[in-house]
Amino acid sequence: MKIEQIYTGCLAQGAYYITSNGEAAIIDPLREVQPYLERLERDKVQLKYIFETHFHADFVSGHIDLSKATAAPIVYGPTAKPEFEAIIATDGQEFVVGGITIKALHTPGHTMESTTYLLRDENGKDHAIFSGDTLFIGDVGRPDLAQKAAHLTQEQLAGTLYHSLRDKIMTLPDAVLVYPAHGAGSACGKNMSKETVSTIGNQKQTNYALRANMTQEEFIAEVTEGLLPPPAYFGMNVAMNKQGYASFETVLNNGMRAITVDQLEAVAQETNALILDTRQNGKFAQGFIPQSINIGIDGDFAPWVGALVADVKQPILLVTEIGQEEESVTRLSRVGFDNLLGHLEGGYAAWAKAGKETDSIHRITATEFSQEIKIGQSTVIDIRKETEYAAEHVDQAYSKPLSNINQWIKDIDPKEPFFLHCAGGYRSMIAASILQARGFRNFKEIEGGFNAIAKTTVPKTNFVCQSKVLKS
Repeated sequence: MKIEQIYTGCLAQGAYYITSNGEAAIIDPLREVQPYLERLERDKVQLKYIFETHFHADFVSGHIDLSKATAAPIVYGPTAKPEFEAIIATDGQEFVVGGITIKALHTPGHTMESTTYLLRDENGKDHAIFSGDTLFIGDVGRPDLAQKAAHLTQEQLAGTLYHSLRDKIMTLPDAVLVYPAHGAGSACGKNMSKETVSTIGNQKQTNYALRANMTQEEFIAEVTEGLLPPPAYFGMNVAMNKQGYASFETVLNNGMRAITVDQLEAVAQETNALILDTRQNGKFAQGFIPQSINIGIDGDFAPWVGALVADVKQPILLVTEIGQEEESVTRLSRVGFDNLLGHLEGGYAAWAKAGKETDSIHRITATEFSQEIKIGQSTVIDIRKETEYAAEHVDQAYSKPLSNINQWIKDIDPKEPFFLHCAGGYRSMIAASILQARGFRNFKEIEGGFNAIAKTTVPKTNFVCQSKVLKS
């Protein structure tokens, strides 16, 4: 028996590849399935089952393409109603893969179809669980994502999750390994560890939601406290995972279509396409196609696209570094942005060489910022998370997280100058590109963000300021 965790850092997502005696199972596969097919061929094993822990909200799974390529059936837990052929397991149903057994444990709460898969080794011993979004390392799945579909409140779903954890998971031996679907950085939980594997015994000791003698009322209160609104694309990804989607190869071929400068200009006007520039933020600042948005491939690219672009059906034209076209397309497909119209042949350099209009961001260094800022007079917008801001921030800065930019942008006075920063420059360049695309030119973005500012003499504080109004 071999268990391989295939972890994708930009999505904080874990898929699982399991082999035993010439057969294999894959749990929660990513959208692009070629790597799995190559593993199967390399190991000379036959894929027997594709297990899905639930209808994922934060990424599009590769279950449909993988099933078509291998003829392996897709397995969901009880109450799942996919709009394609699948095995709907009953609670406790067992599936044999080589010399091991995988047992479906219905664990609703995160979603009503959520199912944990218990792996029993060749000796029949409970060895590991693949807990999906039911149990994370350090946390449990948020219970607010499936409210509409389940016709339940988040409190009712949390109560259901409480019993799933205590009746199905915490009763297993402490030595059983826990393999979750996500780790730190995912929006599917709020307190996830950077660790990607643990044991049930360890989680009983360290996971706040699994502590002994915790009442259902305490669990509900703590699990639902501080939940931020889910990204807009979550519901659309659930629909794609449930209903089906275009093949990854189709999406890849569309995105890899090279178009000329003139074609990009024409297509952008005809389709109202978003020009998405995936280059590093420093290069983008120096020059870019007017109205384009920068979300760098070198950071949490796919989650930020999903959080900030309202509709997965939005037409997109790509501007990338030469050689990063396929990576950009692949990452977009993982979160369901399939309407790709092509990429600019030759990248931004081709646009500039053609003599087309260009734009740039007014970026300054932290040292220049320290010389220009006047505490109490200058406006500073800190777009980091509220927790980052609370830990330490520029004295009298405004806390305006990037994730809420579509709400707070309306509060900005277009005539009042301001400074803009994040932690290191990645997120602030996203914000700067959005602001500039919407007509704001009255700001300076700080290179290196708060990490660089912290090394200057700019006054800083670690208490949370009252929210202030940006309009004059």
